[in-house]
Amino acid sequence: MKEPVVTVALAKEHGLTEAEFDKACAILGRTPSFTELGIFSAMWSEHCSYKSSKIHLKKLPTTGKQVVIGPGENAGAVDLGDGLCAVFKMESHNHPSFIEPYQGAATGVGGILRDVFTMGARPVANMNALRFGDIGEAHMRYLVKGVTKGIGDYGNCMGIPTVGGEVFFDPAYQNNILVNAMTVGLVERDAIFLGEASGVGNVAVYVGAKTGRDGIHGASMASEEFNEDSEKKRPTVQVGDPFTEKLLLEALMELYPTGAVIGIQDMGAAGLTSSSFEMAGRAGSGIEFDLGKVPTREEGMTAYEIMLSESQERMLLVCQPERVDEVKRIFEKWDLSAAVIGTVTDSGRVRIKSPQGEWVVDMPVGPLADEAPQYDRPYSEHPMVAEYRAFDTTPYRELSDANGVLRQLLACPNIASKKWFYRQYDHTVQTNTVQGPDAAEAAVVRIKDTDKAIAVTADCNPRFVQLDPHLGTAHAVAEAARNISCTGGKPLAITDCLNFGNPENPHIMWQFKTSLDGMGEACRALDTPVISGNVSLYNETNGKAIFPTPSVGMVGLLNKRRHHAVNSFHKSGLHVFVLGETAEELGGSEYLATVHGVTNGALPALDLAFEAKLNQFLQDAVAKSVVKVARDCSLGGLAVALAKCTFGHGVGLKAVLQSTCSPAATLFGESAGRVVVAVEAKQADTLVNAAADQGIACSFLGESGGETFSITLNETEMVGGDVAELADLWQNGLERVLN
Repeated sequence: MKEPVVTVALAKEHGLTEAEFDKACAILGRTPSFTELGIFSAMWSEHCSYKSSKIHLKKLPTTGKQVVIGPGENAGAVDLGDGLCAVFKMESHNHPSFIEPYQGAATGVGGILRDVFTMGARPVANMNALRFGDIGEAHMRYLVKGVTKGIGDYGNCMGIPTVGGEVFFDPAYQNNILVNAMTVGLVERDAIFLGEASGVGNVAVYVGAKTGRDGIHGASMASEEFNEDSEKKRPTVQVGDPFTEKLLLEALMELYPTGAVIGIQDMGAAGLTSSSFEMAGRAGSGIEFDLGKVPTREEGMTAYEIMLSESQERMLLVCQPERVDEVKRIFEKWDLSAAVIGTVTDSGRVRIKSPQGEWVVDMPVGPLADEAPQYDRPYSEHPMVAEYRAFDTTPYRELSDANGVLRQLLACPNIASKKWFYRQYDHTVQTNTVQGPDAAEAAVVRIKDTDKAIAVTADCNPRFVQLDPHLGTAHAVAEAARNISCTGGKPLAITDCLNFGNPENPHIMWQFKTSLDGMGEACRALDTPVISGNVSLYNETNGKAIFPTPSVGMVGLLNKRRHHAVNSFHKSGLHVFVLGETAEELGGSEYLATVHGVTNGALPALDLAFEAKLNQFLQDAVAKSVVKVARDCSLGGLAVALAKCTFGHGVGLKAVLQSTCSPAATLFGESAGRVVVAVEAKQADTLVNAAADQGIACSFLGESGGETFSITLNETEMVGGDVAELADLWQNGLERVLN
């Protein structure tokens, strides 16, 4: 088949601007071939090149004594001590999941799993951060169910537990849902593999599933806005096969210890194109491919199709020629393809022969990455942001029916139990899950053959970020760290998934830039560097953008897993306290949004120095077995946090509060830096004294016990009811809407 003639018009159809096309021609010294145009289009897409975001990403903190591998590899790695590392990353699969929810979400899980096990790490935990629109609408319920089944089926088939995550609903996601997938794996520090094509004369071996025509232009599609024609892009969504990926995982786990692998890379976004150019780029080498040797599952595939296919469950590895038979034997044992398709050279170029035997690509490696477009796009604050902050919440401070408000909040989609989701995920497979979904704000996963465990969480309140990108993003990092600390774990590092609208809009670019400023500030203050991540832009439909959503995935370490805290009262007689102080803050709260339909107001203040002190206090108190129960106050405020503490074991609480703040702020405000804790009666004085020594407010609320829950505020009972009745509202509120 003769390749089309490449013109400026064809380049624009591929997503390149005229200036970018001119730059591509200048790099080659000629007009690109059709296959080369496809390669430029993929590698210079927003999804692969980060051309609008790189200038701001460089400002994030990425190093620390705990960081083993930072951004730039398939995933990041942190030191867990004793020669072990946690490898983790979060990525988006938003556009594919909106177009085809089941396969879009499933292949999102498959892709992030490969990013982790291509580093040599065995995956031990999955998480996800999901955003949906109005679930009262039939199509949104279809998307919710398709996404959830895709996540569950892929993870379950792989035998990787999905141990937690978050789900947030808002009309801002009605026409552009978000599906962010996270995986954590474990590996010995000296057994990490990198994505490098090094060693002149070594061979490039294609392993895994065969290549088809699914997913072509997937990276480009992920770099575009949605419109009424987006449904036509369904063929760009990849099709996953978790059974094949399970075979690929086990084949690699058998191969890695042999020492045969020199470098390895997942064929993710842009498929064979990205893996070959990135591997050669990291090593400063070159590669020659013969695409006639690539295993395909469809006849007559062209070089363009093979290079841009995003068929799943495939990897490219480099080994010495004399080790090829060994590699092939292992992959044949697991019923997978393994074929030598190329050779590592010292040319600094990627040269590709088509299946028909013609040289169709001859491109320099370095300039394709080093000279990829980078834009310092203009940014300006939207005038509405000042109005958001100036919004007066005074009329909403008094409560005529606090009991009704509590019940409404417990059943609302953003606060209600997410058991409908996680019951479709196997969270106990591998038998390492110490605390899973709904048992903690952060999951706890043991590290076999050690006393240690990792704590994992995902966090972001998009409403906060919409109202104040800098402060809202800092809140996301702080809450993630607080959740880790509530288990007793020490926060180590974060991965992020930065979901925003069209960066060519100065107001969106301001959101992005300001959000990263807030993330950097919080990560520095809490010593949680950014070690991996993903940027997903153009999340908007017909010009209407989503809420800015910088999802934060965080991993922490517990040195003694048996000394972890739980987040519900497991017995009567525990003394219950709240650490931290409540302020007159209602802006951005779930109370305002759910009860009054208001999404404005100044956000709660955030004292990062205090957050760091509180986190250390919690870690010490849990390690010393003083604190047995810890739950942070976030969505819904103190009243919701206390109520949820009674649901796990049906153990009630009669709380008594004194406050100078309004009833609404005291009960349902979302002031930061607050944690509900419970201790044995004999440890109460120890807690109070230790908190006083650290300058942390510590207020006694009551003693756990009975079968009822109530809060008396300034000598007036404000809320009350049977724990079982309130628990039913919370546990089944979301399911009643979905079904």
